[in-house]
Amino acid sequence: MGRRAREERREEREDKVAKQVKVKRKNNLKAVGILALIAVIVGYAGYEFMNMDSSALGAPPGAGKLGDEHEHASLLVRIFGDKFDFDSPAYQIKNSWIHFEDSDGTTIHRHSSGVTLGFLFDGLNIVVGWESRGYTDILRPSETLDPCFIFPDGRQFCTNEDYSLKYYINHELVKSIYDYVLEEGDRILITYGSETPEQIEEQLRELDSQVISG
Repeated sequence: MGRRAREERREEREDKVAKQVKVKRKNNLKAVGILALIAVIVGYAGYEFMNMDSSALGAPPGAGKLGDEHEHASLLVRIFGDKFDFDSPAYQIKNSWIHFEDSDGTTIHRHSSGVTLGFLFDGLNIVVGWESRGYTDILRPSETLDPCFIFPDGRQFCTNEDYSLKYYINHELVKSIYDYVLEEGDRILITYGSETPEQIEEQLRELDSQVISG
């Protein structure tokens, strides 16, 4: 092989390498541009998400900015002594403001100030009292506005002559929990039946033993 032929082959290899480097650099620039665009979109979405307040579509009335607080409380629900747990996917993270998460059906997470327990249960389509959304849609207006716990499937447990729906917050009997804004470490009992004081105390001790996950 002559000297000229060797130089031509060397020039061809160098030209090929140069083209490959140019294509690679171009692809890298495209990738960087795409990643930068994604970062901008994610950053903007995150900013909008963290600055959502009660004016946002679907936000709870009177709520602060999403993420301005993060409080936890433990919930125990017993109907005729049977425990109802919110660990199924149907009850997990129904909204960003207040919810159950991580398949934990006893710890309530509140992610904004001013968000009530009523907003939590309304989002789960569960009636926890006459104030609940849809209460008068389920029960006729002519019926007395007794406290009721009503599941999404229509099962109703209302206070009557034989049984009563009761709410306890930190061992204190209260008339309603609908407008209550939970605080860190709160323990909330919802119980329905004809329990004796001893049985109520047993349920409260069970509630106290539940782990509040953060």
